[in-house]
Amino acid sequence: MDNQDLRKAGLKVTLPRMKILQQLESSKERHLSAEDIYKSLMDSGEDVGLATVYRVLTQFEQAGIVLRHNFEGGSAVFELADEEHHDHMVCMESGEVIEFLDEEIEKRQHRIAEQHGYEIVDHSLVLYVRPKAGKK
Repeated sequence: MDNQDLRKAGLKVTLPRMKILQQLESSKERHLSAEDIYKSLMDSGEDVGLATVYRVLTQFEQAGIVLRHNFEGGSAVFELADEEHHDHMVCMESGEVIEFLDEEIEKRQHRIAEQHGYEIVDHSLVLYVRPKAGKK
């Protein structure tokens, strides 16, 4: 994503927006909290306040640049919205977020909606998991 993409989304190109976008794009973690982004910016010597991070992430969400997830038991996390659809598993012990896609689950959801006279516009599937006994 670049300056043009921000402009197309109706956002002015500002240094804080570019820095936050760079953090989202360069992070090894795909799901970051505002605090994660803020800490990373601070660690790299950037002077961007936590309130600014929250404000920019909300603007990015409204513009369709990021998706916000409010997984149970944790703070909101954000991921770039440029990926193909996927679902999530959240480990209740470690907080790790695992992405997955299962075509059979996708087909079944569409069949269920159709059986009830609907079509799926959007959906979110989150499985809350923990390691099996002896698998830690």
